[in-house]
Amino acid sequence: MFLSSSLWTDYTSCLNRDKCHQHGIYMAFSLMHCYIHFNMIRITIQENDFSLEQEINRLRKDRVDIGAIASFTGLVRDLNEGDEVSLLTLEHYPGMTENQLYEIASEAESRWPLQAITIIHRVGTLAPGDQIVLVITASPHRAAAYESNEFIMDYLKTRATFWKKEELESRSRWVKSRHSDDDAADRWKKPA
Repeated sequence: MFLSSSLWTDYTSCLNRDKCHQHGIYMAFSLMHCYIHFNMIRITIQENDFSLEQEINRLRKDRVDIGAIASFTGLVRDLNEGDEVSLLTLEHYPGMTENQLYEIASEAESRWPLQAITIIHRVGTLAPGDQIVLVITASPHRAAAYESNEFIMDYLKTRATFWKKEELESRSRWVKSRHSDDDAADRWKKPA
């Protein structure tokens, strides 16, 4: 289920809390931290690091119905396209990016029997080895947890608005989209 246009209007104008809470949507904003929680989907964009252990514990707190949890953690690499990377700066389009992530999570929810989804994506300046993104999926069965997690990452790489700028030894450059990411996302397309 996507945010309706009336809820999206409230969302982009920094939230009509009563209206959103009536629909089970919980959102909070600060300058560089955005958070959406809608029933079983939790999306956060933040500058601060995250803890895989804390996030899994949060997801499964007081739950005994979950049979499998799959997670993916993306890290900043020190090499890209043969060049040493000293820093990576990530930017996003506040409001739009969160909605795109929500749409991706909702699509996963419609394809697999999922019980919870967490997506955390960092923004700001990061160093090699720093965590960038976390995707956690929970399901009664491992195949659904694994497949949905991979689907979310493949779609996140191609359908969510993030810009990445690498700092190299003597210059900087914006990271371009890759055909391999498009190919990975294309394999999930439903037949017409």
